[in-house]
Amino acid sequence: MLINCHSWFSLKYGTIPPDKLLEELSAKGFTNVALTDINNTSASIGFVRLASQYNIKPVLGIDFRNGIQQKYIGLAKNIEGFRALNEHLTKYQFDKKQFEEVAPEMQGAIFIYPFKTIKFKNLNKNEFIGIKSSELIKLPFSEWRSHIGKLVILQPATFRNKRDYNIHRLLRAIENNVLLSRLPFSEQTSAFEIIISEQELKGAFKDYPEIIWNTNQVLAQCSVEFEYGANKNKKCFTQSHEEDIKLLRNECKRGLKYRFGKPSKEVIDRMEKELKMIDELGFSSYFLINLDIVKYARSRDFPYVGRGSGANSMVAYLLRITNVDPIELDLYFERFINPFRSNPPDFDIDFSWTDRDDITNYIFSKYGWDKTALLGSYITFDHKSALREIGKVFGLPADEITRLQKNPVPQENDEYAKWVVQYSKLLNGMPSHLGIHASGILISEKPVNYYSATHILPKGFPTTHFDMHVAEDIGLYKFDILSQRGLGKIKDAVEIIKKNRNKKIDINNINLFKDDPRVKNLLKKGKAIACFYVESPAMRMLLTKLKAEDYKRLVAASSIIRPGVAKSGMMREYILRFQDEKRREKARKDLPELYEILEETFGVMVYQEDVIKVAHYFAGLTLSEADILRRGMSWKFRERNDFQVIREKFFNNCKLKGYSENTISEIWTQIESFANYAFSKGHSASYAVESFQALYLKAYYPIEYMVATLNNGGGFYSPELYFHEAKMHGAKIELPCVNKSQWKNLIENETIYIGFYIIHELDQAVAGHILVERCRNGKYRSLNDFLNRVQISLEQLIILIRSGSFRFAGKSKKELLWDAHYLLGHSGKTAPESTLFETKTREFNLPELWKHELEDTFDEIELLGFPIRSPFGLLESALPVHLKASQLPGMVGKTIEIAGYLVHHKPTRASSGKIMYFGTWLDMEGEWLDTVHFMGSNNKNPFSGPGCYLIRGKVVEEYGFYSIETQWMNRLKYKNPHDFT
Repeated sequence: MLINCHSWFSLKYGTIPPDKLLEELSAKGFTNVALTDINNTSASIGFVRLASQYNIKPVLGIDFRNGIQQKYIGLAKNIEGFRALNEHLTKYQFDKKQFEEVAPEMQGAIFIYPFKTIKFKNLNKNEFIGIKSSELIKLPFSEWRSHIGKLVILQPATFRNKRDYNIHRLLRAIENNVLLSRLPFSEQTSAFEIIISEQELKGAFKDYPEIIWNTNQVLAQCSVEFEYGANKNKKCFTQSHEEDIKLLRNECKRGLKYRFGKPSKEVIDRMEKELKMIDELGFSSYFLINLDIVKYARSRDFPYVGRGSGANSMVAYLLRITNVDPIELDLYFERFINPFRSNPPDFDIDFSWTDRDDITNYIFSKYGWDKTALLGSYITFDHKSALREIGKVFGLPADEITRLQKNPVPQENDEYAKWVVQYSKLLNGMPSHLGIHASGILISEKPVNYYSATHILPKGFPTTHFDMHVAEDIGLYKFDILSQRGLGKIKDAVEIIKKNRNKKIDINNINLFKDDPRVKNLLKKGKAIACFYVESPAMRMLLTKLKAEDYKRLVAASSIIRPGVAKSGMMREYILRFQDEKRREKARKDLPELYEILEETFGVMVYQEDVIKVAHYFAGLTLSEADILRRGMSWKFRERNDFQVIREKFFNNCKLKGYSENTISEIWTQIESFANYAFSKGHSASYAVESFQALYLKAYYPIEYMVATLNNGGGFYSPELYFHEAKMHGAKIELPCVNKSQWKNLIENETIYIGFYIIHELDQAVAGHILVERCRNGKYRSLNDFLNRVQISLEQLIILIRSGSFRFAGKSKKELLWDAHYLLGHSGKTAPESTLFETKTREFNLPELWKHELEDTFDEIELLGFPIRSPFGLLESALPVHLKASQLPGMVGKTIEIAGYLVHHKPTRASSGKIMYFGTWLDMEGEWLDTVHFMGSNNKNPFSGPGCYLIRGKVVEEYGFYSIETQWMNRLKYKNPHDFT
């Protein structure tokens, strides 16, 4: 009997999670209620799914408001009405308009206006007036007193108790960015919206039984049901399912010739097996849509990588959605697809970060803007954001808020801080605003508004109000269209090589790259700086220890490096078993059943499908149950009852098979610790393909590849390290120049001109003017010529001069700065003056201005972020040691001293639980150096910022990887720039 219930998806207004709202309503005796969140439908599908558990008949609607001011409530009589309400909300959210006073005419929906604000008017058959119990006292004096048949109960249900109401007030203050004490009454509701029992509500309206009857009649007219789990994606790519499967088969046959020339019987059998199952499960359109997307990408010369569980598929390989041959890698078919799988295999297709918007626009244009949407998400309050926002509305100083974020223990007498901490815990996990999924796009058979309203985010594409978990519940399975900079590097490198070397690279000739000796050498030595997914210090260490010179070993490494495998201790165990045959035999002897299942990975769970294998073969679960177990490792699905049932069955089955409690617990811990983080094997293989592409480019065209890396935002390290890597391969680095540089870095032969974007605080618009003018009228002849042609402020000109951008002028920086102050500072001119001839300016005969050799270097550090010369040249005193990283193999077990320039350091926890660090450095010759810092040494001699350090420690070696266990270190002093400026 409630027609105006709010969950916490009435953003920054409501306070109750949908399931807790149903629980409260059921406890208060309600069996017929309408969820009407404010301008939002995020909870609608989940509310209907859960309602039956609480013996409640759910009704769906929307509370249409301008800000907090209620205009009307729309209730859906049926699914068509729900679609119409969603379309209405969508239109206004797209146009960013205010809702009109009167609802639109709409079939399949009922509208209710608030008694408090509605003026008397003739109502349509589907329109009513909603009155609160507190407003009944005014009814005898209203024109509506003689129209009782049009009145219904409008009793908002928003809070469970006074605490919820207090949270509401905090949320409203956060929304309005005001102190709680200054929150206007007009921007909050009253405690009247605390939920009362149905009996109390009927008692309040006992003098108006007709209003109670009207309310029940309105709710009785409304019923929206969803078919959960049934596939609601676009059903057919062509006109029918039969045509789809025929087209899919023909495309696969073309792929056989492209991929294999003369395919083996094993390949054809695998293809036929997959096509049969794809046909039976109705997934043909899903494959064809993915094919359509990558075909479009190829037509635009956009590089892409297809990955996800779909990369286990031969069909996907033949269609060129992926570059992974499932037979070559013995990919587990059942991870890709099995008869018990209700959802299609997921394809994550990566594009360059510069191409994704084009791809997305193509998808919307091809499949219809009404049937296509980006997948939404919820941005929730976490511990820090809740403390920050509540602290602000309570008026706490910024430093006090920061202190509480680090240590949420308020001082004894600070009541406000106590409230802040108390209520921040209640806000934790509550949705703050709608967001967007990182990659998901929905393509529906029916218009998306049948399931959700949509809103527009800055990219300009419609986005659902619900998230991926709700989408899967309802049967909408996303297409993952992602972007990454690694592909941008590859794409740009190929173009740069063609321009600089006049060589055309077929970057898709993967088999050539896999067998290339130069590529293998880079890989096994861990010399993969700038290469996708394999350049981090941890990955360099792993590749070296595994001697990973081939494709299959890199595939394993790509998954082993993931957090879950490392966390469970199985990354180290994998390395040990890989290197030590006796350890492998012991593992086989200890648990032969598990080792047999996972023989390729020495009995260690490395890939996602290993969870399915272990659950199916080791614990005796069905494939369907095993897949539920895999999916259940996501925290969201772990809460579901079906996951808990499968978990219990896993343990019971293992006990029945005679495994010990310790063995079962150990295996379960492995599954639990990494399954939510591990890759599928096909996914890892797809990443490995991209790594090989990058490695090939670096092996043969390192300077061009470094320029492409820098122009795409770098990678794991700072830009300085990629310029350094280019120098190590023979590049000459030139400072920015107004006559040579572009916005991005430019390469000519083996010379790299630093791009304007590197210069700190240089305005992009100024750089744009410089480039346009140079393109139109040629190079600049002098500083004066430059100023006659380019509009620029004195501040921006000084930045250019100090960065070295006027080296061509034949004057020192100090002379140029004198000229700049005279020409701009003296005259105040910023805009160029139109003249036929270069304006003559007064020349000054300045005395020779003293200059220190390091002045330019410190300008580089300030304006570029790094010096072009070696940082060791900046040291105050000469280095006392000259040991090099290349000498470490001959000094294992010895305590040495060595100088290093800090590149990166990362904290982690040792097996004891104590914090330790890994350090990455460059030695004096520019070679890489690695250190380990255990708790004792790091506490005594911590990292103290960037720069050069003197390091003392013991040289250690493990399976070909050399590092220093640090005992002591000290940051060395640079010369003081103020001593010579």
